Formats: sequence, C-alpha cells, structure tokens
Amino acid sequence: MSSNKETFGKTVGFVTAVCLVCAALVSISAIQLKPLQVANKLLDQQTKILEASGLLAKTDGSSKDIKATYAKFVEAKMIDLDSGEFIEGNPDLFDERSNSRDAKKSEKPKNDIAGINRRSHDAVVYLVRNENNVVETVVLPIVGSGLWDLMYGYVGLESDLNTVRSVVYSDHKETPGLGAEVVNPKWKALWPGKKIYNSAGEVKASLVKGGAKANDIHGVDALSGATLTSNGVTRTLQFWFGEEGYAPFIAKYRAGGVN
Repeated sequence: MSSNKETFGKTVGFVTAVCLVCAALVSISAIQLKPLQVANKLLDQQTKILEASGLLAKTDGSSKDIKATYAKFVEAKMIDLDSGEFIEGNPDLFDERSNSRDAKKSEKPKNDIAGINRRSHDAVVYLVRNENNVVETVVLPIVGSGLWDLMYGYVGLESDLNTVRSVVYSDHKETPGLGAEVVNPKWKALWPGKKIYNSAGEVKASLVKGGAKANDIHGVDALSGATLTSNGVTRTLQFWFGEEGYAPFIAKYRAGGVN
C-alpha cells in the first residue's frame, strides 16, 4: 500500500513538474516572439498602405524596401473623427480594435449601417507624398461587417479626396471563392477612378449586383454569389465616408482648414 502511494505521489509530482516546465517554455517563447509579431504586423500594415496608394508596385517587394518607401513618402497622423481635426498621438501605437472595445475611447454610432457596434473616437489617416513633397494620396482605414465577421481594409483616394486609387482589404474571414474575392486582383482593379461622392456630396460608391454599367462612375461589380459581403462593403463605404466617419475630416482637408 505504501509503495502504491509513493508511486502515485511520484507520478503526480512528475506530471506537475512537466506542466510547469512547459508553461514556462510557452511563456518565454511568447515573450521572445512578441517583438517579431509586432514588427510583422507593422510591416503588413505598411504593405497594405503602400498598395492602397499605388506605391507598392514601385518597390522590389522586400521588407527593407517597403519600410524605406513607407518612411520616405507616408506620414501617419491622428484625427478626431467628430471634429475632423488632427490631434496629438502616436499613430504606431494606435489600436482601433482595442479602442472600439473601450467605452471610454469609443461610441455607438447613431446609424450603424456598417455593423461595427462601436466606433473609436479617433482614427489614423495616411498622407502619401510624391518626390516633390506634395500629397498625392490619402489612405483611410475602414472596417465593417461582412458575412461572418468584421472586415478591415484601406481606401486610397487621390488628393481631391473623392477619386479612388485603390480599395485594399487586409483582414477578413469571408468564404473562399465568394466573399473572399475582395482580395482578388481582378476585383480590386475595378476600383481606380471611381468616385465616392456625387456632385451633391452624397456617398454613392457601391457594389452593383449584376455588374456596374460602363458609364457608372460610382459603381463596382458586386462579388458573384456573395450578396451579404457585397452589401457589407457598400454599407462600410457609406458609413465611413458619411458624417460619422471621415466626412468632417474630408470637408476640412479640402478647405485647407485642418489644424
């Protein structure tokens, strides 16, 4: 009996020791990998912003060249969405997802057509300059519901803040071959030159079921077999370029009144 107790005790002790060692190794690995994960996330973000501005094609695709191109041409600035004004803050540390879950840093939209539940008070905009230091593109982050979850992306606009250069989705959980076609180069190629607003200042950019007509300056072909995702993209654009999104910033930027 005593022998059995000693054997059981040794077994429990051994298992406990193994668990503690494994937990310690996992914790150490997580701590050591954290800087690399942060760096990779930042590189992916910079890559998408360059793509949205049309600069990615001018790099050789290496992380070194992407970082150098981003540092040379892109200026990230914080804005207050309600006022449209530039504000103090570190864009590299800004986390929209974290902010939107914090009641002190976010609010419920009055008209949540994008299905985001809460919207951060602040946002980051990216001013992309040319060799002459003139802003040619403004890249604006967007987020909205798709079929399965929120979809995150960027819209690159020309300096008129109306003409689209590119729409780039960076994170989504849509169905491959259907909603996931938002990352298909052929679909993305339909966006350049489209207009967000009409002459009355109304948001008219949308995905058109059955395909946009050749003379439709606001419409882009909807995603085949993905009605809910297509509707989600349209509503996301309507929200973020409306009054609860970037409209205050766009109006002040066009008028040269952003401080």
